[in-house]
Amino acid sequence: MEPIISTQGLKKIYRIGKVAVPALRGVDLLVQEGEFLAVVGPSGCGKSTLLHVLGGLTNPTSGRVFVDGNDFSNMSDADRTRFRRHTIGFVFQRFNLLPTLSARHNISIAQHIQGNGFNPHRFNAITSMLGIQEKLEHRPFALSGGEQQRVAIARAVICEPKILLADEPTGNLDTENSQIVLDMLRELNRTFRQTILMITHNPEAAAVADRIIRMRDGHVVSG
Repeated sequence: MEPIISTQGLKKIYRIGKVAVPALRGVDLLVQEGEFLAVVGPSGCGKSTLLHVLGGLTNPTSGRVFVDGNDFSNMSDADRTRFRRHTIGFVFQRFNLLPTLSARHNISIAQHIQGNGFNPHRFNAITSMLGIQEKLEHRPFALSGGEQQRVAIARAVICEPKILLADEPTGNLDTENSQIVLDMLRELNRTFRQTILMITHNPEAAAVADRIIRMRDGHVVSG
């Protein structure tokens, strides 16, 4: 079976004035559909850059990225934007919720943006699994950090993306809420066969994944 994500010789170099700063130095990676993969490593090792390239948010300097059978090098920026909207969900350390909207509307707006309209069955299934149905009329300021992150996860998966990319999803949470969010990600993976790639520096967070790969200095060194 073809992997849902694969990279070949992936490199990314940032230029700061005349200085070249390599973030990725030839990454080869395979992720199978339905897999829960954690990417760990010290700060500055290239983890977040890898996620941004896999999500089509930034272009690699060289190498190739294939996601769900699509070669990013053959796609325009507009094509990648449309592809992301239907195929990839994102969860970040910062929850990025719209402060003037309730939790309900922060989630449902994603379905409207995608263009497929509101799906009440999917909405109820996701919000029930994430344990936020009693918080749906609250605005973000009235939610705890863990509740805000669960709303952000619901927004990311409400449109049934094949892939969820999570960048330090527990980075702003205490230990108890971190474990709740990790349990929810594990449940999404098991119940919906959601493919998840999670960036984390926390070994305890990584332990919930099926597989762990370790990065250092822009290389995958194990996994």
